[in-house]
Amino acid sequence: MSKIGVFDSGYGGLTVLKSLVTAMPEMNFVYLGDNARAPYGDRSFETVFQYTRECVNWLFDQDCELVILACNTASAKALRQIQQVDLPLRNDNKRVLGVIRPTTETIGNETQTNKIGILGTSGTIKSESYKIEIAKFFPQIQVFQEACPIWVHLVENDLLGLEGTDFFVKYHIDNLLLKDNEIDTILLACTHYPLLIESIEKVLPSHIQIVSQGEIVATKLIDYLNRHSEITAKLELSGKREFYTTDQFNDFNTHAGKFYGQSVNAVRVVIP
Repeated sequence: MSKIGVFDSGYGGLTVLKSLVTAMPEMNFVYLGDNARAPYGDRSFETVFQYTRECVNWLFDQDCELVILACNTASAKALRQIQQVDLPLRNDNKRVLGVIRPTTETIGNETQTNKIGILGTSGTIKSESYKIEIAKFFPQIQVFQEACPIWVHLVENDLLGLEGTDFFVKYHIDNLLLKDNEIDTILLACTHYPLLIESIEKVLPSHIQIVSQGEIVATKLIDYLNRHSEITAKLELSGKREFYTTDQFNDFNTHAGKFYGQSVNAVRVVIP
């Protein structure tokens, strides 16, 4: 019997895993964080693709039938090539899904002004993935983007709630809102960013809503599995959770709890 793999370059994907577990507690999940090579945000397309492919293949080797790229950078820079080039070469019908497509299928329903802001890593913003995908589903919507490269470092170094952190959060929020004063919806297009929500809410006008990805991805995955019984039939339903990291497991366990909402017990692996 198979499992569902969840991959991220570090800890951020645990916020998505948390939503998946809440929505599907009976499913078996395997989480892999490539902490040794994180962050991915500023790396080239080629490097992100190489790292992501290696981690996806490792999860396949752990009997994962389906892998979720719970990383916006990996979804933007690697998913398409994995789906179109790598998976067709396999004969086992395994699947890889990202977080961008399910988010862009629904985000347009949240705005009244048809103007949406995107906050993400440099890699995600430069890829233009959100602009391209949102235009497919909601061509009437204008998308404004702001890269926030320092935010991941603030979260992973446990600098939440500090005056300096609030400064950098306000700096990027202000930059985004200067691009259009009718933005009424902002998407946190990085799985780390929900941990900055208190700092964000301090400076965000009350009429602007924040959208995180975890619940959206969970809802869309349930729908996907309902439509693909050939995958669901292979999945073991015993509610097991496994955690792996490519860096020191003690460090991973110390930080992972604030993303996942409870303590974890990870094992270190070497990839490739």
